[in-house]
Amino acid sequence: MAHYAILNDDNIVINVITGLEEDGVDWEQKYTEIVGSKALRTSYNTFGNTHREEGKTPFRGNYAGIGFTYDPVKDIFIAPKPYASWVLNSTTHLWEAPTPHGDPEDGLWMWSEVDDGEIKKGWNLMDS
Repeated sequence: MAHYAILNDDNIVINVITGLEEDGVDWEQKYTEIVGSKALRTSYNTFGNTHREEGKTPFRGNYAGIGFTYDPVKDIFIAPKPYASWVLNSTTHLWEAPTPHGDPEDGLWMWSEVDDGEIKKGWNLMDS
């Protein structure tokens, strides 16, 4: 089984389908014709520009999901930016906070983009 991301005209993933794969057949082209939108293969085994199976080559940076953007220059899928201040890691193609969170042994850390007095902008340790 193979997976294909269906893109709108802005290269945003609007659907992901399970499809066929066989040598000698251009399924990306066939699915593009069938659905009337660009269809690109995506690998369920690729995340953070790493293949889940050691030694195998990652494919298009990340497994595509609805709302992801396809970058045709880099030939990668990028998740939606979770917060305005986060930056895209050019190696993993994942969004990262501008500062690291505290020690995970202290509890659950949550990012905030606002500073309202009780919750500060940045990482906040959540009450357990």
